[in-house]
Amino acid sequence: MNRRNFIQRTALLSTFAPFAQTFANGIFSTADNLPEWILAMAPQADESIERHLNLQCREKGPKFGGVADYQRILNPQGTAGLVRIGACGLYMPNSRYHRSTDLITRMSEAMDYLLSIQHEDGTIDLLSTNFHSTPDTGFIVKRLANAWRLIDQLKMKETADLQEKIKTFLQRAADALVVGGIHTPNHRWVVSGALASVYGIWPERKYLNRIEDWLAEGIDLDPDGQYNERSTYIYSSLTNRVLISVAHYTGKTHLLEYVRKNLDMTRYYIHPNAEIVTDASGRQDKATIGMFENYYYPYRYMAIQDKNEEYAGMCRFIEATAGRKIAGHLDYYLAEPLLWRDIPQGTPPPTSYVKELPYSGLVRVREGNWDASIISKNSTWLTFMHGNAVIQGVRVASSFFGKGQFVTDKIERIPDGWKLTQSLEGPYYQPLPRNLLPGDGDWAKMPRIHRPQSEIQKLETTIYIQKTPEGISFDVTTKGCERVPLAIEIIFREGGQLQGVEAVPNVNNSWILPSGMGTYTVGNDKIQFGPGLGLHLNTALRGSLPHTGSPSVYLTGFTPFNHTVRLEAVK
Repeated sequence: MNRRNFIQRTALLSTFAPFAQTFANGIFSTADNLPEWILAMAPQADESIERHLNLQCREKGPKFGGVADYQRILNPQGTAGLVRIGACGLYMPNSRYHRSTDLITRMSEAMDYLLSIQHEDGTIDLLSTNFHSTPDTGFIVKRLANAWRLIDQLKMKETADLQEKIKTFLQRAADALVVGGIHTPNHRWVVSGALASVYGIWPERKYLNRIEDWLAEGIDLDPDGQYNERSTYIYSSLTNRVLISVAHYTGKTHLLEYVRKNLDMTRYYIHPNAEIVTDASGRQDKATIGMFENYYYPYRYMAIQDKNEEYAGMCRFIEATAGRKIAGHLDYYLAEPLLWRDIPQGTPPPTSYVKELPYSGLVRVREGNWDASIISKNSTWLTFMHGNAVIQGVRVASSFFGKGQFVTDKIERIPDGWKLTQSLEGPYYQPLPRNLLPGDGDWAKMPRIHRPQSEIQKLETTIYIQKTPEGISFDVTTKGCERVPLAIEIIFREGGQLQGVEAVPNVNNSWILPSGMGTYTVGNDKIQFGPGLGLHLNTALRGSLPHTGSPSVYLTGFTPFNHTVRLEAVK
């Protein structure tokens, strides 16, 4: 293929309807043997390089070369990002920046700044929260090691100074990773993956020893296949990537078994509109709207490694649904030629199942274009989605002693569905025994824990959930204390049309469904819900969580309460 035709073809691939087709074809270009699905990302790489260059400080002085974020704060992450994405541009033959000496200069200036803010102990800061941070250093090291590899393969004399600066940063940082501590479970594997990447370039035994120190703690994977933080959008995929790095560069291939188990489980975390289930996350991505772009690297790596049709099918699914977003890990794809191999069409992910994940506190139910998640230890204990019509959550609260927000500790399987329970007590308190009186009337010295209780009120709430042919039904039942105001709250995602409901006076985005069935419609997707119940208008019960800001429909009543609600996908 001559260069003119090559450039024309890759320009065409920069639009993403053709890009999705390029993935499916798996055609390889003769240009440096890069497959066209990677070459098609060059326009995105160029856009990213340009954004980073526009944010790079050009003012002479100590800030020169640093890259700012959109809050105009110079930071190591953005500065290292210029070097990372710049290396991709230098490497890719169809990039505007391929072998650009001007870009090499700007990257070298970025490294000068990065070295100037690297602490003497080898660490960098995450200015939003962590300082002298080993784990945040690890996040940067992994990607800069990829950059060093790509630049090294260019064999350009003009990159010698840049490579030396990257090497200096990486080796100082690796020394910090050998001794530094962490905050969260995934940080152990981030540090290990970063050290493994450096070990793959400069194989010093101290790097391997530290990796083995962290690995000795054992990988935090539950029997469901989920990591401790249950962070499906961010940290589970990240953990897969760094465990692959450790296995790849150190030969500890047994670690890939953890990756396999997580990838197997994740196939059941797909919403009908191709979003990832995040409701059970224990980290900042909880209830985040996201897709599967972060999983493309581990699924492709393992599809090729294992010749696995299901993983290949997930790759095809991600290519078709996440599109441009997978370019966020371009440096991974370029630095690992294993990924350049073609993959088969594969087996599509499942779309009809009931999958119980007890260790993750989750039940997934899907039937074609609708799905539901039942969630424990969460005030939002049920979600329901029909295409793009989304119930983001269902909550129940009562005004029982200011602590009536329903949360269940576990999901119990029963013959016809699942049961969630909560038991509450509301006591009153007697005078403090005289021998415990402080003598000075100081209330803080007379804690309730030492006071006898009396007139103890009790409220037990049980929710029964069933799968129906059209969707999900749930029954909310209470026993115990009577005349307690209660509300079922159904929270919808913005962007749809509600019908059959009545606005709650003076409360934004709040409606009552007093009777009958309501509907929520987004485009061609519709959810029917009800029947309604509206015995009062108190939607902000004392002790309940505040309104989320999203459209919310309430069904209200008093204890003893017994009401069944159906959530149905309308075809």
